[in-house]
Amino acid sequence: MLDMTPKEVSERSALRINPAKTCQPIGAMYASLGIHRCLPHSHGSQGCCSYHRSHLTRHYKEPVVASTSSFTEGAAVFGGGPNLRQSLNNIFQVYNPDVVAVHTTCLSETIGDDIPSVVRKAREDGIIPDGKFVIHANTPSYVGSNVTGFSNMVKAMIDYLSSREFGSSKDVNVIPGYVDPADMREIKRMLGELNVSGIVFPDTSDVLDLPMTGSYEMFPKGGTTIEQIMKTGSSGLTISLGAFASEAGGASLESKCGVPFKVLDLPVGVHATDMFVKSILEITGEIRPPASMIDDRGRVMDLMTDMQGYLYGKKVALYGDPDQVIAMTDFLVSMGMRPVYVITGTPGKRFEDRVNRILGNDSSNCLVKASADLFYLHQLIKNGPVDLIIGNTYGKYIARAEDIPFVRYGFPILDRVGHGFFPTFGYRGAMRILTSIINTLLDRVDRDAPEERFELVM
Repeated sequence: MLDMTPKEVSERSALRINPAKTCQPIGAMYASLGIHRCLPHSHGSQGCCSYHRSHLTRHYKEPVVASTSSFTEGAAVFGGGPNLRQSLNNIFQVYNPDVVAVHTTCLSETIGDDIPSVVRKAREDGIIPDGKFVIHANTPSYVGSNVTGFSNMVKAMIDYLSSREFGSSKDVNVIPGYVDPADMREIKRMLGELNVSGIVFPDTSDVLDLPMTGSYEMFPKGGTTIEQIMKTGSSGLTISLGAFASEAGGASLESKCGVPFKVLDLPVGVHATDMFVKSILEITGEIRPPASMIDDRGRVMDLMTDMQGYLYGKKVALYGDPDQVIAMTDFLVSMGMRPVYVITGTPGKRFEDRVNRILGNDSSNCLVKASADLFYLHQLIKNGPVDLIIGNTYGKYIARAEDIPFVRYGFPILDRVGHGFFPTFGYRGAMRILTSIINTLLDRVDRDAPEERFELVM
């Protein structure tokens, strides 16, 4: 399908082909689903909302519920304020959520709708019932990416809901970043294992990984409650996992409520997980993590050591959302693998700086680029082949065209299952990623082995 991709690389300043990202509202909608009894609301056309819902549904294989202002030509000319007002009236009368999280789209941003004023007037007129909340984030698709939208909605949660009047200074806030429900669940499990009282927000576990019960619940049991988000303003520390998705939330909470924050890479792989565990131990005053966690770490190290012959020196092309790519780059380097192309579709020079710091002396042998696309990545691979590609589903076309082993990682994964149920975070997540990489490489060894080298035991 990509046979016509040319090897010659040309500079493109205003054109993206197969972008390595998606748009802001998808990230904002996903973050909103991490609030208990929240209905995400897309302030724009029905088509925008349908696309965002379907993209999330295809990744998580779960129904994603959201409402829309349903813009028509009239709204595009005269503004969408009346549509939002009518939408809020219908939402609270029919669905009765505890909170509506409004995110904008390209059209409403271009019009310049004043969301706070519309919401304020709706509350004054009794359209928004007492005890209910409406929050909003500006998320135009022509700026940033899905990660930016997630970050903006997390900041909106804090700006609207966090307070100093509730909670305890013994609590630790964790903003988990744009990751799957299984990773949010793993963070909560690790906090419990470390004996820490934590507030993880947003939290899509038990929202987009629900068991089949035979009955439909519009508002699942999961998600961070409004009360918990309010309490974040009194916590002793906020840990923001992933600078692109979570730092703005930590900074906003510090500015509003005085809660200090620390930015860490996503705890993917041994080193990044060590840094997360160390940060928690500094809070608790403990010297060592529990024995069960040390054992998990030891298993990862054992697997890396056992299979080093298949990992060392392998050249890797890596792409996706910046926080996930940064963490994966660190993990690959720690295993002795060689990232040679590392790209993200999200703009930001700090991505390139962070990846180059991880690579250290090897940075000169790796091309690192933000605001790039998969067409560009394919051209790079044509000029310098790699042993492995790691990224979301859209890389399968490059992998097939160039006959390169492919490991799916990140968002979205549309053609496989399990990513919503099994974590990539922590030592247990590292084992999952590591086995996926090793088994993919071993599959290729088996496929290409001559008859006399087709071994039963690797």
